[in-house]
Amino acid sequence: MSEPKPDAKSGVKTLGIRLPDELHAQFALVAQLDGLSLTDAIRRAVEFYVEAKRSEGDFAERAREALAEIEREAAARRAAIEGLFGQSESVQTDKPGTTRKARA
Repeated sequence: MSEPKPDAKSGVKTLGIRLPDELHAQFALVAQLDGLSLTDAIRRAVEFYVEAKRSEGDFAERAREALAEIEREAAARRAAIEGLFGQSESVQTDKPGTTRKARA
């Protein structure tokens, strides 16, 4: 049974993985015995992995650290962009995807 190919707007990503022959054969057999397509079995495996990671004791802290790093990088990029226009000008966003120069 094949699934329709999702379009770019559906919010679905395609993931290609390489497996050793023996592991692929075992995985395909397990999926078949469970009545699953390889796609569905992989999706379940990924969901299981994500849920297992969420329950790790330090995972939330590592996620907060990653978010803080993203915020630092965004602030540095914002400062670099503002620096392009001098201290008396900044870039303001009116709507997503649009920018305009404004005098401070």
